[in-house]
Amino acid sequence: MRPNKLRELWSAGKKANNCWLSLGNAYAAEIIAHQGWDSVTIDLQHAPADYKDALAMLTAVSTTTCVPIVRVPSNDSGDIQRVLDAGAYGVMCPTINTAEEAAHFVGAARYAPLGVRSAGPNRAVLYGGADYTAQANATVLTIAQIETAKGLQNADAIAKTPGLDMLFVGPSDLGLSLGTTDGRANPTDKPTQDAIDKILATAHAAGIAAGIFGTTEAFAKAMFAKGFDLVTVTTDATLLGAGKALAATR
Repeated sequence: MRPNKLRELWSAGKKANNCWLSLGNAYAAEIIAHQGWDSVTIDLQHAPADYKDALAMLTAVSTTTCVPIVRVPSNDSGDIQRVLDAGAYGVMCPTINTAEEAAHFVGAARYAPLGVRSAGPNRAVLYGGADYTAQANATVLTIAQIETAKGLQNADAIAKTPGLDMLFVGPSDLGLSLGTTDGRANPTDKPTQDAIDKILATAHAAGIAAGIFGTTEAFAKAMFAKGFDLVTVTTDATLLGAGKALAATR
C-alpha cells in the first residue's frame, strides 16, 4: 500500500504542514498540491463542496505526494466510509465532544476487527494499492476535532480512544464555545491559548498526534514551536484573497 507521508514524517520526528481547501474546486486543489505541501484538507463541512467535488479533488491531489485529508460534515458513518473509499488518507470529524462520539467515529473508519467499516474501497485501491484493505487500518489517519468547551473537558477520554490518531484543535469554534473570542482564527488571548495547550498536552500524553487550524504564517510558526505535529498554515481562499494587494496595480 502507498505509505502515508504524514506517518513517515512523524516517525522521523518531523512536523507536517497543511493547506486547507475551502473552495471545493479540483483545479485549485491540484495547483495547491503541486506547491509542496505535506498535506491538504478537503473541507466538506463549511465549503461549497459535495462528495462528487471531493472525489474530483482527491483525484487531482493524487498526482502529487501530498497527503489528502477530508473533513466530513458530521459524525456520520456513511460519509466517513465514502470519503475513505474515495481515497482519503486521513478523515477528520468535526465537533467530537465525548469518548463515545470518538469511538463511533473511529469505528466507522476501521475495518474489522477494529471497527465496522464496510468493505468496498473502490477508488482507494487505485490510489493506495491492491493490498489496501489489509493495510488501511494501519495507514489511514483518524482525526478528531476538539472545538467546544465540552470537548475540551472530555479531551483526556477522547484521546484514549483506541484507533484514534490525532486531536485537532478548531480554534475558531473553541474560542466561541469558551466565550473568549468572536470565532476568529489564529487566537492569541490567554484563555484560548491555555485551552490549546491543554489539548496539545493531552494528545501527546495519550501517545497520539496533535494538530491545529490557522491561516497565517506567524500563527503556524507559533503552533509548531509549541509542539504541534500538524499545522494548517493557510487556506486556498486566503491565498486567493492575498491577490487584493495587487488589485491596485496600474
